[in-house]
Amino acid sequence: MGRYRIRVATGAWLFSGSHNRVQLWLVGARGEAELQLHLRPARGQEEEFERDVPKDLGPLQFVKLRKHHSLVDDAWFCDLITVRGPGACEEAAFPCYRWVQGQGVLSLPEGTARLAGDNALDVFQKHREKELKERQKLYCWDTWKEGLPLTIAAGCQDDLPPNMRFHEDKRLDFEWALKAGALEMVLKRVYTLLSSWNRLEDFDQIFWGQKSALAEKVHQCWQDDELFGYQFLNGANPMLLRRSTSLPSRLALPPGMEALGAQLERELQNHSLFEADFILLDGIPANVIRGEKQYLAAPLVLLKMTPNGKLLPLVIQIQPPSPSSPTPPLFLPSDPPLAWLLAKVWVRNSDFQLHQLQYHLLNTHLVAEVIAVATMRRLPGLHPVFKVHTPPSPSLFRPQREETAREQTIWQQQCFCQFTVSTGGGGHVQLLRRAVAQLTYCSLCPPDDLADRGLLGIPGALYAHDALRLWGIIARYVEGIVHLFYHRDDVVRGDPELQAWCREITEVGLCQAQDRGFPVSFQSQKQLCHFLTMCVFTCTAQHGAINQGQLDWYAWVPNAPCTMRMPPPTTKEDVTMATVMGSLPDVRQACLQMTITWHLGRRQPDMVPLGHHKEKYFSSPKAKAALNQFQTDLENLEREITARNEQLDLPYDYLKPSRIENSVTI
Repeated sequence: MGRYRIRVATGAWLFSGSHNRVQLWLVGARGEAELQLHLRPARGQEEEFERDVPKDLGPLQFVKLRKHHSLVDDAWFCDLITVRGPGACEEAAFPCYRWVQGQGVLSLPEGTARLAGDNALDVFQKHREKELKERQKLYCWDTWKEGLPLTIAAGCQDDLPPNMRFHEDKRLDFEWALKAGALEMVLKRVYTLLSSWNRLEDFDQIFWGQKSALAEKVHQCWQDDELFGYQFLNGANPMLLRRSTSLPSRLALPPGMEALGAQLERELQNHSLFEADFILLDGIPANVIRGEKQYLAAPLVLLKMTPNGKLLPLVIQIQPPSPSSPTPPLFLPSDPPLAWLLAKVWVRNSDFQLHQLQYHLLNTHLVAEVIAVATMRRLPGLHPVFKVHTPPSPSLFRPQREETAREQTIWQQQCFCQFTVSTGGGGHVQLLRRAVAQLTYCSLCPPDDLADRGLLGIPGALYAHDALRLWGIIARYVEGIVHLFYHRDDVVRGDPELQAWCREITEVGLCQAQDRGFPVSFQSQKQLCHFLTMCVFTCTAQHGAINQGQLDWYAWVPNAPCTMRMPPPTTKEDVTMATVMGSLPDVRQACLQMTITWHLGRRQPDMVPLGHHKEKYFSSPKAKAALNQFQTDLENLEREITARNEQLDLPYDYLKPSRIENSVTI
């Protein structure tokens, strides 16, 4: 006879509790026992019971549970079950963190992380094999568009597995935010019905409602060359700028610009010349919106870094050379003000397209979805990589996919199909296919990417500085966990589940990405840690850096127009205010841009900061110590960034740990 204390925790989400009766069994190495208790779990509550069991169960291995229902299957979100047996010093934890539906028996293994074993009779080995077989039937791959990373097979949210759908709280917030945004957009349209729309100041008529303090600063200073250059380092898209190692081959200097050529050569020799080349957009077909053709360009901008750390534009080539225009015009800061302004607007429009499609949708959401689906298909819940991958972005699997589905839905149905963005109407798919060729393993790893782009050691490169600090913190946490389970390189090489996971990501989800540097196997602890750090960084910090800036840099539409309604200028003298306003989005498009980018970039009310998840996947003291150190490192970085930002005119907050979502979200 032994007395067991059982605690059952129910999730705090809306409708997490259940009116159905729940039955529990304890399973040990020497037997199992049904507990004579019948739960009716309540939302956000932890229920505690003590029960006598007539026989010695031995070390606990599983808790089994079944939910009974008569008329209504009232789903229950179970967080965690813990059990303390007779004479035990510590509780045994049985993580769940999923919806319990139907009347089948669910087995929850004791939560200690374990690698796969060779003993086919081992109960945990049988459990993990059964779990993976069931998951591989539930989580299937699908092709969204040929040539792009695979996605989970689901036509709509209801097709997703229950544990990957919105929790009710998030669904209601999402619907409310959409309705609030739609109402604001309608009010702005009504407000501007009888107003003129022929001056830049007319955008003030819709610049109200949801906006940030930095957005107001952008509103005031968006025409300044200094702010234009700053955005390449620390704006919504800090991923395109690179230090020049030679003058771009596409830069054709017209006669009479020898002085410009000499200046560029001097800056090049001084290592102070930088470039942002949007050639990926060359030849992409532009959208047709309500019967009116839109326009795209593929600009090149060269900038110089001044001794005081300011990045200033030197020259803009809006379109690359072509047979019809072998020497396209170059726009300079000394040109007529409206001509120079329009050239910068074309650059900002092109940056909008690449930011949203290449660096936001593809490099964070679609990559994260591949990692999430591969994890569910190849790693059982007992695997340490499943656990180490889950805490830094817990719900990487559940919320992440639903967020990706939401991202695609918004872009396809509202931005593209409802005629707002100049790459819509099919051009966005062509652009994404081109961008896949640039999606290399190194491009997702800041130490490699920033070195390749020549951006290391620049004092004003705040994204670069914070990204490297976060990468290091995540890497130390990952290494601390990995080394607990993989003591030697041969243990890494000999883990069949781990190797299958790697192949599933590279060869299947990312469509043979080994040609772009992604590994097809792990040969060492170091290689595994590097890959896991990339996964966690991409799904948390990188998405935070790319997503949050929309609120600040896109609210004032002329600074980052979603579309252009006139072709790029071919002369400078003919550019007038009518040309500028005729090129920028009309009032309807501008209102929609403000609404959508606010909706994409806003902070979620249920946001969980990086490293502060509530799920308890690890039970060992050493693993918990590694997590505690991770949280301490993040808190120290938070204080560093806060102190630095107090000295800056434009604070850079996107990589403050408290502002980084613990998983990909919008």
